[in-house]
Amino acid sequence: MDGNDTESTVMLVDDTAANRYALGALLSRAGHSVIPVASAGEALVELDERLRAGVLPDLALVDVGLPDMNGFELCRRLKAQPPTAALPVVHFSAVSAGPADRCRGLDAGGEAYLAVPAEPEEIQAVVRAAVRAARMRTGAETLVRRLTLLSETIASVQTARCMRELADAAAEGTARLTGSPAAVFVLAEDGELYRGMSRNRVRAALPDRGAHEAVARLIRHATAGHTGVRRTVVPAPLWPGGFFRPGVSEDARLVLARTQDGRTPVCLATPARADRDAAPEADTLVARLARATALAAEPLLMYQAERHVALTLQHSFLPQELPAMPGVELVVRYVPASRQAEIGGDFYAALRTSAGVLTAVGDVVGHSLEAATVMVEIRHALRAYCVEDCDPGVLARRLDRMLQEYHPDATATVCVALVDPASGRARIANAGHLPPLIVGDDGTADYVEAHGPLLGLGLDRPPPTEVALAPTDRLLMVTDGLIETRGTDLEVSLEQLRTAGAAAPPGTAALCDTLLDCFGRDREDDIALLALRLG
Repeated sequence: MDGNDTESTVMLVDDTAANRYALGALLSRAGHSVIPVASAGEALVELDERLRAGVLPDLALVDVGLPDMNGFELCRRLKAQPPTAALPVVHFSAVSAGPADRCRGLDAGGEAYLAVPAEPEEIQAVVRAAVRAARMRTGAETLVRRLTLLSETIASVQTARCMRELADAAAEGTARLTGSPAAVFVLAEDGELYRGMSRNRVRAALPDRGAHEAVARLIRHATAGHTGVRRTVVPAPLWPGGFFRPGVSEDARLVLARTQDGRTPVCLATPARADRDAAPEADTLVARLARATALAAEPLLMYQAERHVALTLQHSFLPQELPAMPGVELVVRYVPASRQAEIGGDFYAALRTSAGVLTAVGDVVGHSLEAATVMVEIRHALRAYCVEDCDPGVLARRLDRMLQEYHPDATATVCVALVDPASGRARIANAGHLPPLIVGDDGTADYVEAHGPLLGLGLDRPPPTEVALAPTDRLLMVTDGLIETRGTDLEVSLEQLRTAGAAAPPGTAALCDTLLDCFGRDREDDIALLALRLG
């Protein structure tokens, strides 16, 4: 209901033709459009048709003494229905104008009550006031809805787990704020362009790589030397077509944001033609969203860079091939978490020693580049320490002291096993890690009773557990990323792992692959598995 309140649409409900004519003429001369109806029933039918067309009148001027339903009851019906509840109603009457009748009109939900005949100026003033109040109320409600939408969108942007989620959330919020298709672009420092599209864009092929490169050039040019928020319109010949409507070239309205110290520009783009239809406050709200998107993109891009470094570090130090171990078959599997998850400190190791084969699987507590760095140090320390003494209990104690000395704020879990291929004797020390699982080819699977405190706490440790492995036994060691699930008790997950291991086909590789197929899809943490069998 935009526009001047002297140029509104008034539905006039009166069963007397002469009154409809007189009041209608008065309102028309004042610049209002008049919809005359003769009864409450006609008024309801007229409003229903206008609701379907999406255009309600700005005000209903209702006679109290209608033949089929009095004006108070008609008002109550209108106010009880959400689609018409905001329609202002002014009652009028030539016979019922006492205080009691005025109170009945207000109690029914009416905005005002007129006693007719009245001076034309009074009638016009009451109509103007009712329309103006309704428009102010509707405008305030609309602004509240838009501010709520902005708040919800900013929350989605700030909690995005990757750049694609961030750009899509910002694009959807921009589209809802402006009522038009929207595209959002984030230009990383390395030149990579991240793009998000609103859902109200027609789903079809997106512009090609050349179009995206043109957008990146425009963003660089428009933000060079500038911080804060800027607005500009790019004419169709310069803005690649197809981002808003497939195959259509049109002017683009860009809202660009760059943080004060940031190097990552953000661009919220909508069709320029939508400006004339957008609410006046939409431009300000989109500018706020652009600023919030730029602020959220900076740490997310920094995290992506850190994660890439951490993954590179992990992959470079985890052995790509296991050393040949006479009398032992070894299989390892390592699966990094999904791209949306943080990097962890999972590791595995397999080393030849004078007393047999030393295997270890562990996890540094935390998710960061530091956790990956500590993981590398533990692997190197384990390899160095086992040259002098390869007993798992001794190694666990020495690793514990190393963390206390050089990384006092870090803790880690590790399970270390020393296996003698000749006898099948295995000594196992566990420091807060999942216990190893011994899986037989006969469909049995049992956990080794090996427990102990985390590394880095300086607590007393129990002696290693000794078990004897049969030639058909497979010793399985895993990190908790394989089975740990939010909301599921760890004991339940361990039992599910034991059951799946017992049902796995023979062979160490088959065991690892079966468990990864059962548990390892879209995990929130890294996964390391190591399986050993004598033979």
